[in-house]
Amino acid sequence: MSEEKVVAVIMVGGPTKGTRFRPLSFNTPKPLIPLAGQPMIHHPISACKKISNLAQIFLIGFYEEREFALYVSSISNELKIPVRYLKEDKPHGSAGALYYFRDRIMEEKPSHVFLLNCDVCCSFPLQGILDAHRRYGGIGTMLVIKVSAEAASQFGELIADPDTKELLHYTEKPETFVSDLINCGVYVFTSDIFKAIEGVYSQIRDTSSNYQSATRSVPADFVRLDQDILSPLAGKKQLYTYENKDFWEQIKTPGKSLKCSSLYLSQFRQTSPHLLASGDGTNRKPMILGDVYIHPSVKLHPTAKIGPNVSISANVRVGPGVRLINCIILDDVEIKENAVVINSIIGWKSSIGRWSRVQASGDYSERLGITILGEAVTVEDEVAVIGSIVLQNKTLNVSVQEDIIL
Repeated sequence: MSEEKVVAVIMVGGPTKGTRFRPLSFNTPKPLIPLAGQPMIHHPISACKKISNLAQIFLIGFYEEREFALYVSSISNELKIPVRYLKEDKPHGSAGALYYFRDRIMEEKPSHVFLLNCDVCCSFPLQGILDAHRRYGGIGTMLVIKVSAEAASQFGELIADPDTKELLHYTEKPETFVSDLINCGVYVFTSDIFKAIEGVYSQIRDTSSNYQSATRSVPADFVRLDQDILSPLAGKKQLYTYENKDFWEQIKTPGKSLKCSSLYLSQFRQTSPHLLASGDGTNRKPMILGDVYIHPSVKLHPTAKIGPNVSISANVRVGPGVRLINCIILDDVEIKENAVVINSIIGWKSSIGRWSRVQASGDYSERLGITILGEAVTVEDEVAVIGSIVLQNKTLNVSVQEDIIL
């Protein structure tokens, strides 16, 4: 059993999918936007690296290949494991995409295939899921988590046998409450998953077009994992669940990405403490509070005060007396003296003037709960930007509050 190979597939979506991530996703694909100093997709990829006998990792999406080429080659070299980007000609649904690239995915004859969604933030207990799956048998095992009844309705709700952990019932975003257990979007399957997807395709072909149009609102070559595979196979001793006792979030909006950045930073305490900065305001080092990531190329004035929950990307310059709290600062930003940034994401190549404030309430679920500056935004001296979203290449010389600056 120890020689059985495993592969991982990570769904990255495409440019039509990341629209809620504007203005950050205008020039950078959503999966490459940094959280805790690493591209969003880096977190699931580095979790995959820890699976024993991992043969390769596939990223599937409909972004242009050139958008991922640089990242894929650098991460392959860094992890010493082949990472390949496979471009769909059009969206096929997650099960459909798996089937579309089945020959590539199965070329090393893996015994198991992991399927992950790139916009999920969790500790990815992949080896635990795989070990549990080997005990359970069946086609697949999915990661699940308990949430509040109010939150559950936004996700796939499911009922599992409390003893055997078998998936008994699955409903995607039900209108009435089913269960407080939800699908985390992380799965492991045996190669039998391809037979199950093939079964759905032949069912679609065999069904008359009237029936098809009445029951399926999607194209015939589009197969959804949840409605087309998980729901029909529930209760047939084919699918099992593995409960996540750790954190879990879906990264649907920039506000959520700031929350997830802080979750990953706190996880670094256990997994990668060397990535976290330290400093107590002495010896020409700035005061660091809580979990903070600072890229080695950053120039920080020793009188700055940083944290908690701050990540600062490459070539950023932070001036004297600057205060940063709960924020993501992307590459090549300049923050001038005595500026304050709280509950915000500052886009690449932006500039924050002296004595300026960029901040928000910090409510991750509110549209303007996080202030976001797009790429190359200039905030001039003594200007306040509160609870606002500013599109790229804008210059602000007057203060704004709860506004969207197009």
